[in-house]
Amino acid sequence: MSDEFDKPVKRRFIAGAVCPRCSEMDKIVNYRLGDKNYRECVACGFKDEIRLQAAPRELDTRVNQTADREVEETAVKILLPPSDKK
Repeated sequence: MSDEFDKPVKRRFIAGAVCPRCSEMDKIVNYRLGDKNYRECVACGFKDEIRLQAAPRELDTRVNQTADREVEETAVKILLPPSDKK
């Protein structure tokens, strides 16, 4: 039986990331074991689980509401600028 933890781990560097322990830049790799994400510093060995948060729900606005609403229509009268000719 093959276990998910027996597979080779695909590690990716996180560009611009700074290690919280040694402050080295571009030394942090991201990888997944099972259903958890981890970050690890290749310089000092710092390792931490990354807890991803769900995206916050978008606030309801008049633009993104799907409920039908009644819109009042009014006529617009376009006025021309006065001519300077006399």
